[in-house]
Amino acid sequence: MDDLIGTQAPQCRLYGAVDAVAELEREAAWARGTREELGIVAEWCADADLAVPLRPYPAAGGLLPWAASDEGDIFLWQTGPTAPREWTVTVASRGGGWWHYTGGAVQFVADLAGGAVEPWGLPKVRPELSWVKG
Repeated sequence: MDDLIGTQAPQCRLYGAVDAVAELEREAAWARGTREELGIVAEWCADADLAVPLRPYPAAGGLLPWAASDEGDIFLWQTGPTAPREWTVTVASRGGGWWHYTGGAVQFVADLAGGAVEPWGLPKVRPELSWVKG
């Protein structure tokens, strides 16, 4: 799946890290990248012809990116007052299509890889099995 979806997450600080400056620089780069993604999401939301308008985070119910495809699709959480594990997954495809998945992000990726979810304009997923000798 790593040739389709690249996840985004801040780097975790390691206890007693030797190079705190490098870690702060990685976190700052992640924050800049997220702001850039939110700018793209804002543009796509403005251009979308949707019955219910969508907005980027931090707006109430705003969309927060958590991954992107190699093809330019963006995978987002539709934030809300509930716990993050209950947020809806929203897909903004590079072709202009928007769709929602009511399960969590991990279940979405599993269903996408397993073929249980219609990819709606996303590249076809061809999962491969790899054996690692231990």
